[in-house]
Amino acid sequence: MANKTINNHAIPNDWKISNVGKAYEICNNLRLPISEEERKKIQGLYPYYGPTKVQDFINEYRVDGKYALIGEDGDHFLKWKELPMTLLVEGKFNVNNHAHIIKGEENLTEWFFYYFNHRELTPHLTRQGAGRYKLSKKSLEKIPIPLPSLPEQKAIAQVLSLADAAIHTTEKLIAQKELRKKWLMQNLLTGKMRIRNDELGMMDDELGKVKFGSFAKIKKGKALTSSELVDGEIPVIAGGQTSPYKHNAFTHENVITISASGAYAGFVAFHNGKIWASDCSVVEEIKGKSSTLYLFYVLQFNQGKIYKLQSGGAQPHVYPNDIHNLSLIIHNSLEEQIAIAQVLQAADKEISLLKAKAEKLREQKKGLMQLLLTGKKRLL
Repeated sequence: MANKTINNHAIPNDWKISNVGKAYEICNNLRLPISEEERKKIQGLYPYYGPTKVQDFINEYRVDGKYALIGEDGDHFLKWKELPMTLLVEGKFNVNNHAHIIKGEENLTEWFFYYFNHRELTPHLTRQGAGRYKLSKKSLEKIPIPLPSLPEQKAIAQVLSLADAAIHTTEKLIAQKELRKKWLMQNLLTGKMRIRNDELGMMDDELGKVKFGSFAKIKKGKALTSSELVDGEIPVIAGGQTSPYKHNAFTHENVITISASGAYAGFVAFHNGKIWASDCSVVEEIKGKSSTLYLFYVLQFNQGKIYKLQSGGAQPHVYPNDIHNLSLIIHNSLEEQIAIAQVLQAADKEISLLKAKAEKLREQKKGLMQLLLTGKKRLL
């Protein structure tokens, strides 16, 4: 029966309760603070870790073995639900002075890693200015931690590591598919590789740069004030990367938008459905001459170039005329445009399905952690 509690949460009666300082060794003597300038002089094979990720690779190492890392300071502590609070590192590596180095002897290092991976640490932090917090070694030592038997720790860690492996495999596949899409765009949209099939034959027309506006209709969006906004299901597309509001009416359907102002002025998006286009430019095909989806991929491929069109100081803008005058490679044949768009759309669909799979795996792992790390589900 679960009659013990830790942080107001019940745990099994046969689990022990200790604190990090007693259950684990904090090996901060192994930390190696090196400035970015100095690291540039000693580039090499060995990872140099900060509190949340690898920051560099250098030609020496100070740590060898399996350790868990948990941040000493930073702003990531407030995002514990979305971001991992711990890293599990094995091999030869280095750690800067912004992370604590944790080693398990009587208890499993992986248990520390998983238990604190997405755990709120706010009560144990001190503030270091706006949005920046510190987890001192003294505070870390006092944090309570439940301890199943070592065999149960190992069983739990094995299940969660299998979940991690499935996520990692899927994320690796996503990266491969994204690289393939990039290769396809670089070759198809520049004319290095031409579409050939029974319907089209081999396209042998010369490709050159033309004004983007000669193949597209480009217009300003329609402003929508807060007083005009009526709650609904239609996304309102403004100056950011995501839709901030929803409305009960729409201005366009199945179109491209390019954010008009703000930090993301020039951001290109395709909307497969109804939208209210507000603080953005709207790009549509010219019937019989161009394909909206193809034009989207052309713009997406040139996203960096479009961002460089930003003008203005504190509030950058990208205007419809800037987009109209863009000099880009455009395929003359509508049939080839459609064929290219279909190839890239298929690549996008593969990536989208894999991302959905990865998200499902992450949710499954989250559920496992909630059950296994609290003892609600026992493996032994």
